[in-house]
Amino acid sequence: MSTQTFLLPDVGEGLTEAEIVSWRVSPGDRVEVNDVLVEIETAKSLVELPSPFAGVVGDVLVAEGDTVAVGAAIITIASADASAPPATAGQSEHGEAHEPDAGGAVLVGYGSAGHVQSRRRKPAGRPAAASVGVIAKPPIRKLARDLNVDLTDIAPSGPGGEVTRDDVMKQASQASVFRNIQTPEWGAVREETIAVGTPPVAAQVPAVPAPAPDAAGREESIPVRGVRKAVASGMVRSAYTAPHVSVWTDVDASRTMELVKRLKASPDFADVRVSPLLIMARAVIWAVRRTPMVNAAWIDDPEGGGAQIRVRHYVNLGIAAATPRGLLVPNIKDAQELNMRDLARALEKLTVTAREGKSTPADQTGGTITITNIGVFGMDAGTPIINPGEVGIVALGTIRQKPWVVDGEVRPRWVTTVSGSFDHRVVDGDGVSRFIADIASILEEPALLLD
Repeated sequence: MSTQTFLLPDVGEGLTEAEIVSWRVSPGDRVEVNDVLVEIETAKSLVELPSPFAGVVGDVLVAEGDTVAVGAAIITIASADASAPPATAGQSEHGEAHEPDAGGAVLVGYGSAGHVQSRRRKPAGRPAAASVGVIAKPPIRKLARDLNVDLTDIAPSGPGGEVTRDDVMKQASQASVFRNIQTPEWGAVREETIAVGTPPVAAQVPAVPAPAPDAAGREESIPVRGVRKAVASGMVRSAYTAPHVSVWTDVDASRTMELVKRLKASPDFADVRVSPLLIMARAVIWAVRRTPMVNAAWIDDPEGGGAQIRVRHYVNLGIAAATPRGLLVPNIKDAQELNMRDLARALEKLTVTAREGKSTPADQTGGTITITNIGVFGMDAGTPIINPGEVGIVALGTIRQKPWVVDGEVRPRWVTTVSGSFDHRVVDGDGVSRFIADIASILEEPALLLD
């Protein structure tokens, strides 16, 4: 009989911690390989972790609701099978770390456990810095990622050459000047990078003192975890790093509403949901092609050569989705390649998956520009905060009948407001205005999409 210890794996995207949401097993339960042990909540999604071992559950080491670091022991499983796979997810009963089996399969949703171990072991005869490149605790690494800071650019000030929180914050205080370019067409090159010079000092995030707790019970404190924690961190980073500029315009969307009605009646769209968001998505993709800088990314001094603008010649279209767990922004990869029907299917799948809490980390990474449909909440317009890693976010307001002047006469028309926020380091006022005007022109006359 041997005991295997299951360590919390990195389930993707370099996450450093997760919250234990619910255990699916109890001590004494028999489990097989790939049986679900626990559901965890990361900064991006709910994930079910399968067992890499077969055996009997021993100790559950972490309680539901606790947040633990990647690599922490969370459960033990006793196995009498001597041929069980090496404990790449943990340790033997003697406390010795196992090496991963290079020929073994990696469990879906689990990742390479050997990678988890290698991040925490120090090779014999070599300093710690040689095995990991930079000495920094997981929370410091997460802070660096949230602030878009490359740890290898930092001169550490901590004991033993360790990078500290102050080191990261100091490095993050660097911002940069901007430069703009135009590229008229989608190209074979999917990205290009432009250096933009020497950065000035950016504003610091002000500290806000915490209020005293209410002893009378009229208030309650809710721990900030998982998606809410990630959203808060990302929004602060975006708001205090990217200088936002916002614009908006009213649009006569009557012909968009007519097109939506015709598509709903079409047999080709009988099995897919059609809404004004579909036309909005096509309009954004069309407008990006004419103003590609709104689809770029600002990269802060990646290798010490100055900041860069990375222009993406493809559209991974993010759709902001309100879910019971908080705001998620999954994206449709290569949305520019989809026709109207395929885009409608992709939008429907994306929104349903997000609302069910099944969006994966991969679904939420790599976005290039985002749409937020605030109209579903009855809002006319807004000044949304840019999704971190992107340059622009567009908001579609509610579409309602209003009096509108047409050919000198006041008529009832379906009117909406298109608004958006953009990173002023990357795109100037003329580009922002042109982009929003292009979206408005499509909503006013969807037939332009045939060009």
